[in-house]
Amino acid sequence: MLSQKVRYTIRALQHLADRYGEGLVHLDEIAEAQNIPPKFLTVILSEMARAGLVHSQRGKDGGYQLGLPPIDIRYGDIVRITSGSLALVPCASRYAYEKCKNCLAEDECRLRALMLKVRDETAVVLDQITLADPIEPAAVFEQPANG
Repeated sequence: MLSQKVRYTIRALQHLADRYGEGLVHLDEIAEAQNIPPKFLTVILSEMARAGLVHSQRGKDGGYQLGLPPIDIRYGDIVRITSGSLALVPCASRYAYEKCKNCLAEDECRLRALMLKVRDETAVVLDQITLADPIEPAAVFEQPANG
């Protein structure tokens, strides 16, 4: 599952993408519209600024805006910058690889093989979609009883 930090980051960047070309957006506007705690949002946007995805300006008339056009920011990049990997297990990570503790030898582990496929398919999807692509909210559906 995506961490809360990744979800907040995506929502904040989507908000900035919606306002792209309109100038600086105040932190309070993003926090309120996206239901993100302002202190946490400050940390998130600072990280995105260091990565070059966001430009910030301090002061009374300050705020945030995307540092790149929305078409140049892929969801896969956002997840990788925020969490370090698209992989669900550390041994399947391309950029943050770690050998799993208490596991089988990697050449015998079918779970790792499965998670490598999941990582690759996830990358295909998330690397094709940018902040410029329209994404409509999904219809609400009932959760299965066993979740």
